[in-house]
Amino acid sequence: MTALPPRHLHVVHTESSCGWGGQEIRVLSEAQRMIARGHRVTLIAPPEARIAQAAADYAVPLVVLPIARKNSTGFSALRHWLRQNKADVINTHSSTDSWLTALACATLRIAPPIVRTRHVSSPVGTNRSTRWLYTKACCHLVVTGEALRAQLHRDNGIALTHMTSVPTGIDLTRFHPGMPEDARQSLLLKQRPTVVILATLRNWKGHQYLLDAFAALPPALKSWQLLIVGDGPQEANLKRRVSELGLQDDVHFAGYQRDVVPWLQAGEVFVLPSYGDEGVPQGIMQAMACGLPVISTPIGAIAEAVQDGVTGMLIAPKDANALGTALQTLLADSALRERMSDAGQARAQAHFGIDRMAETMEAIFLSAALESQRD
Repeated sequence: MTALPPRHLHVVHTESSCGWGGQEIRVLSEAQRMIARGHRVTLIAPPEARIAQAAADYAVPLVVLPIARKNSTGFSALRHWLRQNKADVINTHSSTDSWLTALACATLRIAPPIVRTRHVSSPVGTNRSTRWLYTKACCHLVVTGEALRAQLHRDNGIALTHMTSVPTGIDLTRFHPGMPEDARQSLLLKQRPTVVILATLRNWKGHQYLLDAFAALPPALKSWQLLIVGDGPQEANLKRRVSELGLQDDVHFAGYQRDVVPWLQAGEVFVLPSYGDEGVPQGIMQAMACGLPVISTPIGAIAEAVQDGVTGMLIAPKDANALGTALQTLLADSALRERMSDAGQARAQAHFGIDRMAETMEAIFLSAALESQRD
C-alpha cells in the first residue's frame, strides 16, 4: 500500500531573479500563506536578489545560494543543499533556477518532485532540452492564466493535463475601496482627481504611452493628475519625458512603496498599458479590489481579469491615441466609472482571493508529493 504524503509539507521555492515585481511578490505571498496553512517553507535565492532582501518582511525562511546564473557554482551549491535537506516538493520560478534545479535533481539518487511555475507569456523554446525541462523534469507546470496554458499547449505541444492555471491571489482584507480625498490627504498629494499606474518602471509596462496620452488630454480634463507608483530602470527616462511634455505639476512619482493600498485608494482610475509578457498583473487585481476601473491591454492573460466595457477598457498596445481616447471616456464620465468600479470589486471578490490561490497550490504540491512516493 502506498503511503500518503504528509499533510504538512516542506515546500522549497527557488527564485533566481534579481529584479522586483509581481512575480517575486507572488512567490513571497504564496509562501507566507502556505506557512499560515501549517506547511514548512524555504526560499532559496541569490544574496543579491531583492526577493532575498524582502523575505524577512514576509517572515519567509531564506537560504542564500549563488543561483543567479547558469553555471557550475550555482549547480553545485544547489545540489549540495538538496542532498543535505529533505524537501517534499520544490517549486521553481525563473529560467535559471529551473534549469539548475532540474539538473541537480536529475543527478541525485533521491530528489524531490519539481513543480514549475510559469509567470509570464513570453514564448518558450521548442528544442529538445527545453521540452525536457517543461515535461520530463517537472511533474507539473503551473501558469498564471488560462491564456498561458493554451499558448503552451498550442505552441509547445505540452499536454493540458500537465498544466494548471493558478491566477495570483491578493489579500482582499487589505485591498478594498477607500476615500480618495482622505487617502490623498494622508499621502500629502494634491487634492485633484487621480489616475494611478502601479508597476515596475520598465519599458514594456507602457508608461511612456500613458504620459503621451495624458499630455494630450483636452482642457476640460486638465484638473486630473497622474500618480506613478514604483521604481525601476526607466525612472530617469520617464522623469525626463515628463519635463519634455511640461507635466511637472501634473505627475507625481511615488517611488517604490511597500504598502501600495493607500496609493491605489488615492485614485479614481487605474491604467496599465503593458505590451510585454504578462500573466495577470497583480496591480490590476489590486486596483479592481480597491474599486478602480482599469484601462489596460489584452496582453497575456489580462483579459481574464479586465472585462472590456464591464470592469474597464482594453485598448491596443503601443497606441497612445487609443489610450488617450479611453482615458477621455472614463475621466469625463463619473457614472461609467462608478459602474465599472462596482463590477470590478465584485469580480475581485469572486475570483482574486489569495486563499483560493493557496488552496489550489497546496493541492498541486500534495499531489506531487504523493506521485513521488508512488515512484
